[in-house]
Amino acid sequence: MNLAELIARGGIAIWPLLFLSVLSVGTILERIWFWARVLPKERLILDRIMEAATLNWDLVEKIAREYINHPLGHFLYSPLRLSEPDPDVFHLALETAADDELAKMRRGDKVLEAVTALSPLLGLFGTVWGLIQALSSIRISDLGTASTSGVTLGIGEALISTAVGLLVAIISLAFYRLFQGFWSSQVRIFRKAGSQLELIYRQRWMAAEIDALPVEIGSNIRGNQRFTEDSGDPFERQD
Repeated sequence: MNLAELIARGGIAIWPLLFLSVLSVGTILERIWFWARVLPKERLILDRIMEAATLNWDLVEKIAREYINHPLGHFLYSPLRLSEPDPDVFHLALETAADDELAKMRRGDKVLEAVTALSPLLGLFGTVWGLIQALSSIRISDLGTASTSGVTLGIGEALISTAVGLLVAIISLAFYRLFQGFWSSQVRIFRKAGSQLELIYRQRWMAAEIDALPVEIGSNIRGNQRFTEDSGDPFERQD
């Protein structure tokens, strides 16, 4: 059965089903293109930015700016473009950027959800409508005669819309779950990368605050930190 025959036999529901199928395929192709650009580069971006943040903080903003068109790069660049922000402001900038980027990654999900929900219902409606049309032509006097053979053909054609609706829904649901898996992995990566970058920034901020104190106070704080690190756990049992 070719497309022309499918449309001819599909009944009243075949046109909205074709529209939903085109909408679903367009969304799926756009999302495949998006994830094909995002996934291969994220490890490189994360490694370069974290390496710069650890070894040379002065370069981290420049490196992050190179990847500003990538969701992960834009997420990490958002707090870095601020001028020496307070750690709480740094954290807020990370949260805001993460919410924006993760929301953009879910673009198209509502379309696939709607297609998955509507396609079987439209197919069922087309089948019921076809059955009504086929059975309404039967007369009591025709039962058991050759004239009812056309009813069987009509019922078979009425089931086409259900088959098409289920096919569209299955394909849409499969890709929807695939994209959801990609999105969930991005949530974990964003959370881990943001926590690491914020921790490094807080350590730098505390070191800068200590350096800004008078010499005697700063020396005492550093000495207490070294003593704590060298002494270890004060409650540890001594042999």
